[in-house]
Amino acid sequence: MTVHDIARRLPDIPTLRDLCRSMAMVEAILAPGSPYRRHGFDAHWSPGRELGWMNSGAGDEYSVIFSPEGVYIRGFDHESPMSPYAGDGSVWPGVVDSVPEVFRSCVDEPCFAAGGIPHVTACLWRESGDDRWRTGEIDYDGEGGDPDGASYLFSFLVDGTPETFADWARSYFDTPVDTDCVRHIYAMRPLTPEVVTALNPDVTLEQLAAEIRGIGYP
Repeated sequence: MTVHDIARRLPDIPTLRDLCRSMAMVEAILAPGSPYRRHGFDAHWSPGRELGWMNSGAGDEYSVIFSPEGVYIRGFDHESPMSPYAGDGSVWPGVVDSVPEVFRSCVDEPCFAAGGIPHVTACLWRESGDDRWRTGEIDYDGEGGDPDGASYLFSFLVDGTPETFADWARSYFDTPVDTDCVRHIYAMRPLTPEVVTALNPDVTLEQLAAEIRGIGYP
C-alpha cells in the first residue's frame, strides 16, 4: 500500500480533524504531561492553522496541517527506501513536486526538516471544496510492500475506529483502557468527570483544562 491507496481511503476534512483531536485527547487523559505520547493536536499552532501530529519516538512521524485553504499531510518513515537519507538528501521525485502553491509554505516549513534535509516520504493534500485527496505522480522504482511508509504511518487515520485505537493504547501505555470511553471521545461528546476517571483515575477534568484548550476539544 502506498500514499495513492491512502488517498482513496482517508475520510473527509471535518472527519479527519475530529479523528486527530480524538486521538490526542485520549492520550492526554491516559498520560497527561508525558513526553512519550504518540499523537497530539495543537489547535493554536500558528495563525489560522492547526496541527495534528504523530511521532513514534523512533524517527517516524506525520503532520496534518488544517488551514482555511484545506489540509496538507506529510509523513516520514525513516527506514523507507524513499527517505532523503537513503539518497542524496533530496525528496523522492514526485512526492511534493505538484503540491499546490497554497500549501508550499507547509512543504518548506523548517520544523519538518533537519539540517536542511526534508523529512518526508509521503505527502497528500486536499484543498477546501475539493472532493478528494491528492498526491503526486510517483515512480516507486519497483519498491514493494510499503515503500513510502504510508500504510504504517497513516493506519489509524484510515481505520478511524475507537476499538482499534483503544486496543493499541492498552498495549502502548500498558494500562486498562475503557473502550466505551474512547467511543465517547471519538464521537466528540463533551468530556465528563466520569469519562476521565474511567480512563485515568489519577487525573481530574479540571487538571486537563489546559490540554483540552490546546487540543480544541469541544
